[in-house]
Amino acid sequence: MDKKTIIVTGGAGFIGSNFVYYMLKKYPNYRIVCLDALTYAGNLSTLEKAMKKENFRFVKGDIRDREAVDNLFAEEEPDVVVNFAAESHVDRSIENPQIFLETNIMGPEVLMEACLKHKVGRYHQVSTDEVYGDLPLDRPDLFFTEKTNLHTSSPYSASKASADLLTMAYHRTFGLPATISRCSNNYGPYHFPEKLIPLMIINALNDKPLPVYGDGKNVRDWLYVEDHCKAIDMIIHADCVGEVYNVGGHNEMANIDIVKLILKELGKPESLITFVEDRKGHDRRYAIDPTKIKTQLGWEPETKFTNGIVKTIKWYLDHKDWWEEIISGEYQKYYEKMYGGK
Repeated sequence: MDKKTIIVTGGAGFIGSNFVYYMLKKYPNYRIVCLDALTYAGNLSTLEKAMKKENFRFVKGDIRDREAVDNLFAEEEPDVVVNFAAESHVDRSIENPQIFLETNIMGPEVLMEACLKHKVGRYHQVSTDEVYGDLPLDRPDLFFTEKTNLHTSSPYSASKASADLLTMAYHRTFGLPATISRCSNNYGPYHFPEKLIPLMIINALNDKPLPVYGDGKNVRDWLYVEDHCKAIDMIIHADCVGEVYNVGGHNEMANIDIVKLILKELGKPESLITFVEDRKGHDRRYAIDPTKIKTQLGWEPETKFTNGIVKTIKWYLDHKDWWEEIISGEYQKYYEKMYGGK
């Protein structure tokens, strides 16, 4: 098997870290380099086990830093770049849109320029199903395909759609060997505690109120994070430059049903559910049609939601130290502890 060097940006975040571990396990002869700015959702302690591997390197840096990115590419000569780095929480994008535009649009531009300069074999942009907007709850027959028009609802999704358009423009104009994947909601280990599933698990464990937006009937298509990692692995190894792939789980669930399922699994009362004022511009339903990636690359989701959610709850029960550090804010001191003064 060929030896490759893969730069994974945002690899200390939720999906990025799962991808790092997946690739290290599957390709022991690959060199995996993680570039992460360690903003609020990047947690270096997540990569503690990866740090012990000789074929893994962590670099603290911002994808917007042109000089730092250029130096890293010159040093590592990557074969593939997978860009997970993004500001991603919709609520935060409503509070402060500017940082989303800087990181999610200007960051990919810096990365793509470096890819062209250093002749990188593949640039992969990790996107989201949110670029398509939403679907009505009363039309379960409708799904997002790769041909669905982009129709964004939040500054977050608008910034991700912009990055997708820019990626395709770099492919067409400059011949950048690029691919894009648009995934539905992920869940699983190392999910940052402000997101729906981990927040509900942690609040339930602590007998705290479980805040649910609006009527709780917003529907999302959920995909176990390892299945997403497998899809990206297939895409970056396939001869499919210039293609966009929807990656979805056909696991549609209303938020309120997920919350009730978590409470049942943990033996906690539904009286903990507290309905709160709905998010501005809250999308009602996302649903992805993954036919293209199944037909062209043979990918299918392997984890059913009922099994994946049980695995996820067990992970949070077994890794209380990880999320308790985050809730307390202590995790942000980890980098200083690991690298301070070096």
